[in-house]
Amino acid sequence: MTYLPIRPPRHEELSVRGLRHRVTLWGGRTRTPVVLLHGFQDCGATWQFLADRLPPDWSLAAPDWRGFGHSEWAPGGYWFPDYFADLEALLDMLVPDMPARIIGHSMGANVAQIYAGVRPGRLAWLVNVEGFGLPSTAPQEAPARYARWLDELRQPPREGRYRSVAQLAGYLRSKNPRLLPDRAEFVAGAWTRPAPTPSGPADVELLFDPRHRLVNPILYRRAEAEACWRRTTAPVLLVRGDAEASRSYDARTAAEDMRAYIRNLEIVAVTGAGHMVHHEEPEALARHVVEFDRVCRSSTPPSV
Repeated sequence: MTYLPIRPPRHEELSVRGLRHRVTLWGGRTRTPVVLLHGFQDCGATWQFLADRLPPDWSLAAPDWRGFGHSEWAPGGYWFPDYFADLEALLDMLVPDMPARIIGHSMGANVAQIYAGVRPGRLAWLVNVEGFGLPSTAPQEAPARYARWLDELRQPPREGRYRSVAQLAGYLRSKNPRLLPDRAEFVAGAWTRPAPTPSGPADVELLFDPRHRLVNPILYRRAEAEACWRRTTAPVLLVRGDAEASRSYDARTAAEDMRAYIRNLEIVAVTGAGHMVHHEEPEALARHVVEFDRVCRSSTPPSV
């Protein structure tokens, strides 16, 4: 049985820098929604679990990044700076008149965290869920990275296919036992569509563009991200899961390392959650978000 939403979502399409983007919305239409930015291979619709636990009078807007969910695929491929430009265009449409409140997860959190330093003052606050940046790379890695990218272009990755939504849900649960069965079914449904040429009666395929799986030929320069983080002026709540099993990194250390770069940073750990905090422990995440918003509002001087 799949998860049944408490707050019914609705969907709109926006043209963002020449590409059609889907936005999932909860609550009344306002010019001050909280903007929810999903992570890699995810989509805006799976913020549903958090949306159901945030205050019902909050309006929420969750776009699908280009090439993910129901947004249009980019014909020229994907380059990380495009997400900064997409975010700026989305904020101009969704929150045009005042600093925005953003909750981002993983890739979405990394985009928002860098953007917060690129455009200081554009954010009222940021809840960064497991967005720690990536490990530094070294220049000598470049030849092998370019060669791998060229090799992968010769044989582009295929669409991910599953016999059914239930099969994908089972796979998600096998990778993450903390994900409840009804939520796994919901996520699997949000991530897929019927395959255009099914090999069986219930074939589905992942919605995201498989070209996202191509290795990025441009090395990640962490020092540049850190330089952006240093210019952040908005308050930041960094949320990490405390379940370390099967992780390839130490989330506690990764979070604490960011204190050196973000001046107004608070860190909280969500007990029992791993990387997918908003899927695994939305109740706890919502409590932290609401309290953070309350503190930010109480410390903001009234407008004259």
